[in-house]
Amino acid sequence: MLTNFSRAETRTISIAASPETVFEYVADARNLPEWAPGFAPKIEQSGDEWVIDSEAGQLRVVVRTSSEYGTVDFLRAHDLRVGGFSRVLPNGEGSEYQFTILFPPGTPEEAVGDQLKFIDEELETVRRICEGDQAA
Repeated sequence: MLTNFSRAETRTISIAASPETVFEYVADARNLPEWAPGFAPKIEQSGDEWVIDSEAGQLRVVVRTSSEYGTVDFLRAHDLRVGGFSRVLPNGEGSEYQFTILFPPGTPEEAVGDQLKFIDEELETVRRICEGDQAA
């Protein structure tokens, strides 16, 4: 029996752009420094992986996408169970972009809150860019 569950938190944002537009933007890892600079201020492709250089050091990720299902997952290369899991859904004439992150058991509430604040800001940036409003 599993007893040591991670804590899952999901954020979502409505975007007045087609699901195809949102998917194409977030699925392109080269765009990460633009919409998620705290996570990936600099990124380079290395084979099937992406190497992120940040203040916290170097991180290797795999960006796993499915245009059929609208999924874009940003996973740690050494453990594909860890990362951020996202999905673009149709919402009327626009889209809904959902982002889920898993926190290890015992993660302090302050750390969870700080990370969710960054995710909210990142989703807002995706919305602005995909809607064509690049001005902050």
